[in-house]
Amino acid sequence: MSMFVTALAQINPLVGDIPGNTQLVVQAAERSKNELGAQVVVFPELTLTGYPPEDLLLRPSLEVRIKAAIEVLKAHSQGIALVVGYPKQTAAGLMNMAAIIYNGRLLIEYAKQHLPNYQVFDEKRYFIEGQNIACAEIEGIKVALTVCEDIWHDGPAQQAKQAGADVMFNLNASPFHINKQSEREQLLAKRAVQAGMPIVYVNQVGGQDELVFDGGSMVVNSCGTLVHRAPLFATSLTAVSAQLGSRGLWFNAAELADNAGYLPSVYQALVTGVRDYVNKNRFKGVVLGLSGGIDSALTLAIAVDALGAERVEAVMMPFKYTSMLSQNDAAEQASRMGVKYRSISIEPIFHAFSTALAEEFEGLAADTTEENLQARSRGVVLMAISNKKGALVLTTGNKSELAVGYCTLYGDMAGGFDVLKDVPKMLVFELSKYRNTVSPVIPESVISRPPSAELAPDQVDEDSLPPYEELDEILRLYIEEDSSAEAVIAAGFDSEAVHRILRLVDINEYKRRQAAIGPRITQRGFGRDRRYPMTNGWQLGN
Repeated sequence: MSMFVTALAQINPLVGDIPGNTQLVVQAAERSKNELGAQVVVFPELTLTGYPPEDLLLRPSLEVRIKAAIEVLKAHSQGIALVVGYPKQTAAGLMNMAAIIYNGRLLIEYAKQHLPNYQVFDEKRYFIEGQNIACAEIEGIKVALTVCEDIWHDGPAQQAKQAGADVMFNLNASPFHINKQSEREQLLAKRAVQAGMPIVYVNQVGGQDELVFDGGSMVVNSCGTLVHRAPLFATSLTAVSAQLGSRGLWFNAAELADNAGYLPSVYQALVTGVRDYVNKNRFKGVVLGLSGGIDSALTLAIAVDALGAERVEAVMMPFKYTSMLSQNDAAEQASRMGVKYRSISIEPIFHAFSTALAEEFEGLAADTTEENLQARSRGVVLMAISNKKGALVLTTGNKSELAVGYCTLYGDMAGGFDVLKDVPKMLVFELSKYRNTVSPVIPESVISRPPSAELAPDQVDEDSLPPYEELDEILRLYIEEDSSAEAVIAAGFDSEAVHRILRLVDINEYKRRQAAIGPRITQRGFGRDRRYPMTNGWQLGN
């Protein structure tokens, strides 16, 4: 037979923009047919709404909007089959649907069978499960459809095999976490061998609130060999050819985009999350406090890489405890990165607040209240700039600080997007060093000196916290592994330190509920992943 060419449309949809997303499909379909010579083009899960649409799925006008979009797609399906996803209201309930639209007709529809309801996923809130595989013939090739989570289970692949399918198309909205691409590739290889057929896996790309989708769409032959990988963290339209023979449908080797390593992939995930949150929400740019410390230094580098220097403003806000080294480092990095830079002292603001509160504080000793007042003075400055200029404030706190509450509500937590929210402190150091291998934008002294909030004389973080190497591992075990206090202690950590840290995590849930969102890179980020009651009587232990 002649070549069977499949296009993989790795698009970056805007959640809720059904007409805009429909046009992305139309454009990719035209290019697939006219430029790539494809017979079929496959799109990600819930193509028309974007993923995850959350409670937009409950809007009464959803059904009519989806029906209108499908009619548009039918009109653009002459000579090319479109494999798209969308929500569909049925008599039984709402279904997460995939369909093949070809030559003006809706050939088949398939309802997702396995609905994830763990980590960041909440699909059982909205959808009911499908039961059966769906197959259709395109140019003599029998195609089976599955959707995302279906590929992680044996059943749908076995159904496709029993139905005599030649190939499985798997539509995905699979968010990034560290090492996720390797997990997917291993799974696809296993599933292709089990099913005895090749799998075409197409994933969404781009940032959506705290989720980042990394793309990495793939084609795996029935022997489990990866023959194509689309770029990570980039929109793309790629094609792979195949022919039907003694080995069944066999895809020819095509481009294998680089599988970014650990640090490059995490860094690019953060860049993607910032870029899409700012752009999709139509902010003019961003502003952040540049303290001369490592967290704000890394945040600035990510922001510039995401948006360009012309859309980033950095503000140093010194106080009497701010060292000249910090001020010089901040100015140096701003210069290296070519961003707009200002130094605005918070001393007049702090003293104004202190004077106004003098009577209220009379007879009370200075304590962390005054430290927090410094942070809140800085928050006022940044939010005022944001309001006046239409720039989003990027907060700069990392996961380690947020976990134990080493941050100030309405102070350094004030802002709209926290770039490092899911990045532990030790990973902040690693990413900073990595970024400097690309180009040396972060002054070496920022990376090498002990971290400090500089809210008191000679203050360093380790005055209040264990060394970050120790702290991060305790937090990883407790937050990401759900280990008990006893299990963390058994891993070799001091009992008193463990109980203190775990208690700090628990009592600071109220702060995290009020924190800005930020891109998720681990398997247990704060936000959609981890939902603990603020008011509770749970005792530390098991």
